[in-house]
Amino acid sequence: MKLTDILPADCVVAPLAARDKLAAITELVDALARAGRLIDRDQMLQAVLDRETTRSTGIGNGLAVPHGKCAGCPKLVMAVGRPAEPIDFNSADKKPVELIVLLASPPDETGPHIQALARISRLMLMDEFRQAVKAADSSEAIYETIAKHEG
Repeated sequence: MKLTDILPADCVVAPLAARDKLAAITELVDALARAGRLIDRDQMLQAVLDRETTRSTGIGNGLAVPHGKCAGCPKLVMAVGRPAEPIDFNSADKKPVELIVLLASPPDETGPHIQALARISRLMLMDEFRQAVKAADSSEAIYETIAKHEG
């Protein structure tokens, strides 16, 4: 699986209008809903927010990967957002996030969901990738950066 297989180009949002974690998650869920990738937008938003209450998805290196599973999502999909200003996500390294990757999947797609999380994490370990995302001047440029670096 390639990330671009589950990331619709129109679900990359840069810059995000959001200034906080809740607004950023909502904005990315809304992008998936507008793209016709969700059956039930509200159910998906609630699933992601419920998951976020168990433990922050700010994993460090400027990355947050909020995610959720529910029947309101027919297949694994992804939305990416880069906030105009870094957002506090209560990250493990105590630093704000500069890239938010939201994963949404049905309850029975655990394997692909975990595989996507691993791919995202690997990309964010690459300094060249992080710098390219930071330098990207549009949603399209971020999408192209992901496509170029994944492989």
